[in-house]
Amino acid sequence: MIQIKICGITNLTDAAVAVAAGADLLGFILHPKSPRYVAPATVAEIVTALRKQAGATPLPRFVGVFVNAAPAEVAQVIDSAGLDFAQLHGDELPAEVARLGGRGFKALRPANHSEALAGAERYWDLGPLPGPRLLIDAFAPHAYGGTGQAADWTTAAELAMRFPGLMLAGGLTPENVGTAIAAVQPWGVDVSSGVEAAPGRKDPLKVRAFIEAALAIH
Repeated sequence: MIQIKICGITNLTDAAVAVAAGADLLGFILHPKSPRYVAPATVAEIVTALRKQAGATPLPRFVGVFVNAAPAEVAQVIDSAGLDFAQLHGDELPAEVARLGGRGFKALRPANHSEALAGAERYWDLGPLPGPRLLIDAFAPHAYGGTGQAADWTTAAELAMRFPGLMLAGGLTPENVGTAIAAVQPWGVDVSSGVEAAPGRKDPLKVRAFIEAALAIH
């Protein structure tokens, strides 16, 4: 079953919509320069509220997205905010990912096929089992994700075959996610701007449509 991550959550209302729609993972941007930034304390409030509301209902896993933060800081936020995983979206080295002890995975923004393959070989075995072990996003030299640009699906498909646990991001929408899943066969898909009404604010209809379209492939 495809795993679906709704990223760029900034408030409890949007988080609850994503949970009710069937999201498997929720992502929170902890990079202060992002228009979707949310403070760790706010993330903790959202996670706590969702857990209180859930009762016996299974909750998605919670992912904090970091850019070039020190491993000790990342680990502290994981613990204090109640996160499950850290997605490292900057220029982190394999040793920095390894210091998170299987609670972190690397997001790649490769410029070409060879760079994608080299990055996957360096970082894949550091991610959590069964996933997400690695994320591939669109190449954007001056932005750390959330651009709405599409990743290279041909390269992503090759990586998905060789490196189980791959999550596909970059330019996904309710309209193209089915085609992307069929082409790439990833472990999971990640969407942020493709289901927004505005940066940091989700469109409930788009969130539900995205999840329905992704699940319809399987």
